Amino acid sequence: MKHALPLVLVAICGLASAKENTPSLLVENARVAIIGDSITEQKLYSKYIETYLLACTGRKDIRCFQFGWSGETAAGFKARLENDLSVFNPTVATTCYGMNDGRYVPYAEAIGKDYEANMRAVVTGLQRIGVKSIVVGTPGAVDTKFFVKAGASADQYNDSLARLGGLGHKLAAEFHTGFADVHREMTDAMTKGKAVLGADYDVCGRDGVHPGPNGQLLMAAAFLKGLGLDGDIGSITADMQGTSIATDGHKVLSQQAGTIQIESTTWPFCFEGDAKTSGGTRSILAFCKFNDELNRLTLQVKNLSAASAKVTWGTESKVFMREQLAQGINLAAEFAKTPFDDAFTKLIGAVGTKQAYETPMIKGMITNFRNFAADAKADPEFASALEVLKKKMLAKQEKLDAEARKLVVPVKHTIKIEAAN
Repeated sequence: MKHALPLVLVAICGLASAKENTPSLLVENARVAIIGDSITEQKLYSKYIETYLLACTGRKDIRCFQFGWSGETAAGFKARLENDLSVFNPTVATTCYGMNDGRYVPYAEAIGKDYEANMRAVVTGLQRIGVKSIVVGTPGAVDTKFFVKAGASADQYNDSLARLGGLGHKLAAEFHTGFADVHREMTDAMTKGKAVLGADYDVCGRDGVHPGPNGQLLMAAAFLKGLGLDGDIGSITADMQGTSIATDGHKVLSQQAGTIQIESTTWPFCFEGDAKTSGGTRSILAFCKFNDELNRLTLQVKNLSAASAKVTWGTESKVFMREQLAQGINLAAEFAKTPFDDAFTKLIGAVGTKQAYETPMIKGMITNFRNFAADAKADPEFASALEVLKKKMLAKQEKLDAEARKLVVPVKHTIKIEAAN
């Protein structure tokens, strides 16, 4: 069954498409705080964002920290904002609230009023502590089959989430911040995915609210676009009668008889799982534009005499027409297995380990420092002890960060181009 988009979401779609060429919000030495509720605390979309920023941008100066908190609303984060973020001092922040703010009932003006007021306080609070770039994210979506709550149907609650997203867009325009239409990204892909794979293909999780890797990849995509990433991983131009070249982040090491060896320090984003189930990132690719918009590693072949050619990249081979190769193909989209897969798996695992430490660091320790503000103010020695604890925890977080960064290494790979039989 197809579900019509709420009118407010249609309006947001038009506004979002008008901002497709968002300039990058990732200033030099960006420190990115990824903020949200339990969906953020799942540490999936936050892990995808951080891994992308480390491996796919070619930049070494970006650092990330996830601040997810189960069950949280914008009001809850407002209360801990200054205390909790002080451990990281971010210059960039993404926010994803609204799922709990909507109270799991049909939209009401009072709900929207509270959400707007609390999100306004969040944005002004972030600006007050020195966050230069903010991406206001809409809430995600609920699954049209698996969402079951007494207070609202899936259609009713998706309408409510879309309306809250509209208020988020209003604030983004007012404060001149970035905007991530997470809700639109998820509902568009969910409609397409279920039409092909069936209603049981969950995009927002089997509990209807917490997405698996497929839905979380959509969330990451919305925020990466909101941050202004252009998705250009790089280009390789193979000249069958001349010298092959590559753009920054890639170096042609050798070339002989249609075989080119390349070393890449900028990686494409790599996917896991099969093409039909929600437990991996791969299955959602057919229903979204992740590869087109965020993951373009282009191979262009010049002076190919044959009408078609077999291209072998790593362990996979595919045949393309001469016209396709002359125009350029996206290696990241065309090949399910890539030479970067093993390195990418190690990196995303290390990022996951780092983020897994960040949750108890914030929820178990740092946030509780608020309870001792009066003691710290009255007793310098007590305040110093809290500062030592903060520094010790941050040192471990930074060590885990450094260990992840060590895994972003040059990857050597080979492209072989030969006339197809």
